[in-house]
Amino acid sequence: MIHKVAVIGSGTMGNGIAHVLAQHHYPVHLIDISSEALQKAQQTISRNLDRMLAKQQITEEQKTQTLQNITWHTDLAEGVKSVDLVIEAATENVNLKLQLFHDLDEYCTPETILATNTSSISITQIAAATNRPDKVIGMHFMNPVPIMKLVEIIKGYNTSAAVTETIMELARKLEKVPTEVNDYPGFIANRILMPMINEAIYSLYEGVAGVTEIDTVMKLGMAHPMGPLQLADFIGLDVCLYILKVMHDGFGNPKYAPCPLLVNMVLAGHKGVKTGNGFYHYTPGSKDLIVAERFR
Repeated sequence: MIHKVAVIGSGTMGNGIAHVLAQHHYPVHLIDISSEALQKAQQTISRNLDRMLAKQQITEEQKTQTLQNITWHTDLAEGVKSVDLVIEAATENVNLKLQLFHDLDEYCTPETILATNTSSISITQIAAATNRPDKVIGMHFMNPVPIMKLVEIIKGYNTSAAVTETIMELARKLEKVPTEVNDYPGFIANRILMPMINEAIYSLYEGVAGVTEIDTVMKLGMAHPMGPLQLADFIGLDVCLYILKVMHDGFGNPKYAPCPLLVNMVLAGHKGVKTGNGFYHYTPGSKDLIVAERFR
């Protein structure tokens, strides 16, 4: 039974996960090495709750209680003390995650379940950094976490059936739809999504069609809410590149090789929304999308 949860990383995914847990009455320890990042996360959660309040999805009392359910920590050992579950949502870096899980194995009680929000890194590899591989599992939330219903529940090679069911049940209590998958590169979401994005980039690279045309075909022809190039910008082109490399290395199959255009864009610092430039140009506060100069 899960009563208290620690979330590591207060960025976009981490603060979203903490928000959802706290809104569903779970005490949450939100942990980050940066106190400034924690302050920013607190502002983001409060702002998102205000949006829900304006839409009459929650009451003022529920907003207050949600914020009171979260405590803020910069000390990892202190933050994970006495919790039933840790959800790691740190940077998508395999060495960082391996070190974190090694430390968590030392700091947490033997009964604590360790989950990772990784979108591509092997759960089995992460579990091997601990002495509790049966209690390590993937819990891949979708962005934005308070809105998106899906949670990929990824079983490592040694993850126990009991732990899997506990995490599936937690996701249901958060009003999410958990989907159980096995631990192979890209899992399901990214194994299907990233080749589609990569093929859209190849279509642009090879001059088959322009940015607007590619995205329009997929939005109007396939009923996607967002075209693949715009979606790549929102995910982060560096993240897309990283996941494609993980799948290319993991499967050894050339069909997962990142498009050279994607590689060059990331090298040039054009990473999408986070840098203001990707396949589109993004102006803070504006909802208008302008095709990036080099693609016009």
